[in-house]
Amino acid sequence: MARVTGIGGVFFKSNDPAALAAWYQKHLGMVLEKSFGGAILRWPDDRAEDKGLTVWHLADKGSQWFSPSDSSFMINYRVDDLGELLAGLRANGVEVLKGPESHENGRFAWVMDPDGNKVELWEPKIWNEKNKTD
Repeated sequence: MARVTGIGGVFFKSNDPAALAAWYQKHLGMVLEKSFGGAILRWPDDRAEDKGLTVWHLADKGSQWFSPSDSSFMINYRVDDLGELLAGLRANGVEVLKGPESHENGRFAWVMDPDGNKVELWEPKIWNEKNKTD
């Protein structure tokens, strides 16, 4: 049987797509393609210990996981240096809602984009003794 093999893209609406794209480029370092204005994230560019993977998960309709966003989705972006990224976000006036915190599969933090979407930032780590602390 044919099956899904990965996430091919993430697409969502915005009242001001150019401004939102510019925010992601400035604050999260996403390189925008001139041909269509979006970013192409390539696995070979990822230097994480897990060698790259994409998580797909459904939350219960009543879940508060995405709060304070009212969106029905939350995007998790893999990052190569969460500490450095958070310092840059704070220096540019972006509020960090929570984090960094360590979990079994890495370090996480959360911010809101200008459209009110909660964004999860993930620095993947292999769970072992050296990675169990912030």
